[in-house]
Amino acid sequence: MDFAILGGGRWGTAIASHLGRIGHRVVVFDINEGAVRLINEGKNPYFQDAVIPPTVKASTRVNESSQFPVLVCALPVQKVREVFSSLSLKHHIVINASKGLEITTFKRVSEVIRELNPSVEILALSGPSFAAEVVKGFPTALVLAYCGDKEVAEELQREINSENFRIYLSEDITGVELGGALKNVIAIACGISDGMGYGHNARAGLITRGLAEMVRIGVRLGAKGETFYGLSGLGDLVLTATSDLSRNRTFGILIGKGLSPGEALMKIGQTVEGEKTVRPLRELCKKLGIDAPITDAVYRVVVEGHNLIEVVRSLLTRLPKEENPLGS
Repeated sequence: MDFAILGGGRWGTAIASHLGRIGHRVVVFDINEGAVRLINEGKNPYFQDAVIPPTVKASTRVNESSQFPVLVCALPVQKVREVFSSLSLKHHIVINASKGLEITTFKRVSEVIRELNPSVEILALSGPSFAAEVVKGFPTALVLAYCGDKEVAEELQREINSENFRIYLSEDITGVELGGALKNVIAIACGISDGMGYGHNARAGLITRGLAEMVRIGVRLGAKGETFYGLSGLGDLVLTATSDLSRNRTFGILIGKGLSPGEALMKIGQTVEGEKTVRPLRELCKKLGIDAPITDAVYRVVVEGHNLIEVVRSLLTRLPKEENPLGS
């Protein structure tokens, strides 16, 4: 099967490397001429020790991606509308592998793509998966969610699955996409806690209560609660909130150590999806009256610039109540 990858960043090149290793022809489309040149030389632009398989090529001619029957979206979320607006897609299959919400509309990526291209078949690929480990071929488990033809999803599962890249199916595309987006905000909170030196107990508490918050938001937005206890919810949350490879956690750590959000972003030098996602997410929660104290706290620190100690104190001094792990 032939695949077009939209976005030649770390995640896009990681997916391309996997697909190339298992025998698929892949073309990565990106406007970064330097990255395209390196990929065509068999080099990964972001992981120096990684080799790009010979079946993987790259191009800056993004419009030509519409010639492929299957497109994988690995773009920064806020670039999705711009890129897909320039494509002429009809009965294509699009796999969304980007995690986040569009700032201006509060929409999930699949919703943005369908708005622009109503006739495409859309799926979502998500779960605990750092690009650096996928590039190395380390064992990884992901979930592929569909909202249309299950037979298409099953065929893609067969084509993408391998011994070290396990693919599970889900019919809850809303929950799978929201899990991949919301966990980034909770991971920032965990990073701030770690940066302030609050220890493992605090992190575990934030992960647990953060998961309940994700469920509460997700169910209100039409997802199935149980989806968040799977790979795209709990799995991705644990990975992103605990690993030093996580940009969202690192962003939080830097803030917890005293850097401003702007300084933290500059030091990381890459897109931090949680910093983008917290903006529409908080507005969405306010609009729908959803109780989301961790999201609100991250927003107050990252966007509004409130005093970190005061925000943490207000979060810790909330009135105690009965625990509801199901999030309602």
